[in-house]
Amino acid sequence: MDFIIGKKPAASRAATAQAQAAPGDGMIMEADQNSFMRDVVDASRQLPVIVDFWATWCGPCRQLTPTLEKVVRSAGGRVRLVKVDIDRNRALVEQLVMLGLPLQSVPTVAAFWNAQVVDIFQGALPESEVRRFVENLLKSAGGSTPGADLLAEAKQALDEGRGEDAAELYAGAVQQDPEKPEAWGGFLRALLALGREEEAHAALAQVPAKLAEHAEIAGARSALALAEEGREARAQFSTYEKRLAADPADHQARYDLATALNASGRREEAAEALLEIIRRERGWNDDAARLQLLKFFEAWGFDDPAAMAARRKLSALLFR
Repeated sequence: MDFIIGKKPAASRAATAQAQAAPGDGMIMEADQNSFMRDVVDASRQLPVIVDFWATWCGPCRQLTPTLEKVVRSAGGRVRLVKVDIDRNRALVEQLVMLGLPLQSVPTVAAFWNAQVVDIFQGALPESEVRRFVENLLKSAGGSTPGADLLAEAKQALDEGRGEDAAELYAGAVQQDPEKPEAWGGFLRALLALGREEEAHAALAQVPAKLAEHAEIAGARSALALAEEGREARAQFSTYEKRLAADPADHQARYDLATALNASGRREEAAEALLEIIRRERGWNDDAARLQLLKFFEAWGFDDPAAMAARRKLSALLFR
């Protein structure tokens, strides 16, 4: 998830003092609207950053925060912990929610790497699971892991359009580590690329419950849902185009056309169609265009060029 949160402001004196006074040589600090870009988004280009969204009235937050601090300190400077009080930073929280970050409840913990959200969990987890979360983040940031070569080979096969090879390789990675979300997510996408939607549904049902909301699984699930929506929409492609030619304000036709364009692999055009609805009537149909666009982003993946470009345009529209 690539974040563009307005212009980067200068850090406030209070935020600077907090960072200087924070324990752990800058590895544990607080952030606000002014310092979030610097201390989280920009900093994550150099090292992984974990953001703890919390509130003073939240009991589970008081349980989780000491555990997070302990695990981060034990990482020896390889990861940073940034704490954000949601009650004192309402504007920041609203921006992040509009950009797709689930902050409807706390505690919510988001892992940033290279200016993107790569993992999320909610609720107070035991120390063992927090350690696993941090270990997975560090691996994503460049650490070697068992099966990393297999996953890299599988991803290359999928990117090159060799679906059968990718599916076989990802299946092997799942067998090697059944709790590896990247293996499951890749396997599901490989099946989708081969048009084997029923098998993808069956595989999705076998994903361990603890991985169900991981970004890799959520993205594959959205891709599967969009593939099913797109099958019907593609059949009506010319109908939507004729309706729009007759009435450019026919938002439903433009919305359906976006679904058809996405199903045809025309991602930039699909995103632009939904952005055009938001430009013309931002809250149309209970914010349907923005929500569908977020589903596109999730399905395409956080590092997809079309997703990153469209997310910047969406941010500009929402916060201009």
